[in-house]
Amino acid sequence: MLIKFLYLVFAYLCGSIPFAYIVAKVVKKVDIRKVGSGNPGTTNVFRSIGKGAGIVVFAFDTLKGFIPVFFAIFIDNSFSYSVIVATAAIVGHMFPIFLNFKGGKGVATGLGVFLALMPLPCLVAFMVFGLVFLLSGYVALGSIVAAVTLPLAAYFAGYGLEPIIFSFAAAMLIICKHKANIMRLKNCTENRFKILKRK
Repeated sequence: MLIKFLYLVFAYLCGSIPFAYIVAKVVKKVDIRKVGSGNPGTTNVFRSIGKGAGIVVFAFDTLKGFIPVFFAIFIDNSFSYSVIVATAAIVGHMFPIFLNFKGGKGVATGLGVFLALMPLPCLVAFMVFGLVFLLSGYVALGSIVAAVTLPLAAYFAGYGLEPIIFSFAAAMLIICKHKANIMRLKNCTENRFKILKRK
């Protein structure tokens, strides 16, 4: 029981590692919370620091969700425990102890978590994100649509009630973290962000 609890603490601390903050400090010696949107996440690093830095943050934020969940099976071989570990990692990213509990929006870390938990629905949601993002230029819109897609993809892939409920709850949490983006999308003031620029 103690090992399970300590592993949950590890998952939370792993999720709390502020890679966006660290990379921004190393690359440009700036506090990512004081530039751009102020959000310590992948998108703000892409915009404010650069594509290379953004890719690094995206990769590490994904891994910090994937690794704790992937190895949770060695602590307790049950989906329920993996879900609790996944929750700890996502909460760690959104409310990191290292940044006074003010973190990112959980998209990249959520991607890592669900790659470990339910790979096929996660890949479907990721492809939906890519499509919406490329067509609209809005990262937030792609993230929101992908979050909604995840539980639907889990249902059609034949997953049970527990995975579907968890993916739905995670989607709602991610959408709630995008509340300000939703208002800006509604008011047509959300910033577009395209990796591939047209000539």
